[in-house]
Amino acid sequence: MAGYLSESDFVMVEEGFNTRDLLEELTLGASQATTGEVAAFFVADLGAVVRRHFCFLKCLPRVRPFYTVKCNSSPGVLKVLAELGLGFSCANKAEMELVQRIGVPASKVIYTKPCKQIAQIKYAAKHGIRLLSFDNEMELAKVVKSHPSAQMVLCIATDDFHSRSRLSLKFGASLKSCRHLLENAKRSHAEVVGVSFHIGSGCPDPQAYARSIADARLVFEMGTELGHRMHILDLGGGFPGMEGDKVRFEEIASVINSALDLYFPEGCGVDILAELGRYYVTSAFTVAVGIVAKKEVLLDQPGREAPFSPEAGDICWPSKENGSAPKTIVYHLDEGVYGIFNSVLFDNICPTPILQKKSSTEQPLYSSSLWGPVADGCDCVAEGLWLPQLQVGDWLVFDNMGAYTVGTGSLLGRTRACRITYAMSRLAWEALRRQLLPAEQDEDAEGVCKPLSCGWEITDTLCVGPVFTPASIM
Repeated sequence: MAGYLSESDFVMVEEGFNTRDLLEELTLGASQATTGEVAAFFVADLGAVVRRHFCFLKCLPRVRPFYTVKCNSSPGVLKVLAELGLGFSCANKAEMELVQRIGVPASKVIYTKPCKQIAQIKYAAKHGIRLLSFDNEMELAKVVKSHPSAQMVLCIATDDFHSRSRLSLKFGASLKSCRHLLENAKRSHAEVVGVSFHIGSGCPDPQAYARSIADARLVFEMGTELGHRMHILDLGGGFPGMEGDKVRFEEIASVINSALDLYFPEGCGVDILAELGRYYVTSAFTVAVGIVAKKEVLLDQPGREAPFSPEAGDICWPSKENGSAPKTIVYHLDEGVYGIFNSVLFDNICPTPILQKKSSTEQPLYSSSLWGPVADGCDCVAEGLWLPQLQVGDWLVFDNMGAYTVGTGSLLGRTRACRITYAMSRLAWEALRRQLLPAEQDEDAEGVCKPLSCGWEITDTLCVGPVFTPASIM
């Protein structure tokens, strides 16, 4: 092992308990405390991250994964991914500092933000980070002046019309402008070494990768014709992080492998990279958030409409004949859409809570909504829910909370902290310890990239639902 992660960094767990059992113990202790310092408890299954990595190596054996730090920069995640041999894709100085602080060498760090501050370009130059991206003349000129030894990757626009997050509206050079940019780079003595793209998050069409790989082949030929030493293809991100996503990772991988065989066949001397964030961490994190306040709101108030649920019907609603008007229950949480539930704003996702306390099947359900702590009408976490009667101090659990929830800070600032407990099964830990990492290659060496570990053979053993028995909580 490389020594990034040790047993003291996480709770070693065995069969018998799951993440929710661990969360229950954590929240029970918080409920009995009087300080109320913690707004939310995360449990991070680092074993799930290990399993995702082995699945990646099995499905995309020619692709070298780089982790997108901005997705989740919590220490446990960075350490386990560094231990697995991943590189790191950074968007700013703070992220570059963070990964280098835990010992990641500069050769495994790429600075991928197409539009960069001059001071941060100089920081990359000073600390040996050479691989940078660009998509316009101004950015090229900045890098040439501030980091003359940089190796540049030309970021091209993609057909991301159907993606949930369309990055090509902001980043990426059109194919028509690529030759001009490559010619300009040659005149400026800039070293362009490859092409990158990003199809955006939540793309339902795997063929978007194939089309972008075909476009990259055209740009490779332009660059080679102009005398550039083109040997890096960066597939970007957009890979799904949950099992329930519309497009399965295996389906995307199949499309990518076919396109690579056609346009960048094995032995062509191209090092193929990918930048993954959600893929590694989304399903690894579960969070518990406490209810801090509640109130009942009459539905005949201005701006309120009566809810409808085919499952719950109207069985919970008192009728006007018996003297009471229909109402809904509003629950206030210590976290909202400007914090860990920002997916409501950016991904149009409605988080579904899981009740920590099991309710009786005979217990009536009530129209309910969840709201964050910010005093505006946009801080609504979820509406249209049908929940049993809950109380202040109860905890709600949410799965698939690893992406853009921790390490990014709150958009409006947090009043209370979130606590992360890392856990890993003994099976996953042993798999991590047994992985065989190849010797470091010369960063200037060409040739087809090799997988960073050969542990994928045990993927089928590891790809089972995690079960935990905490050896200790704290």
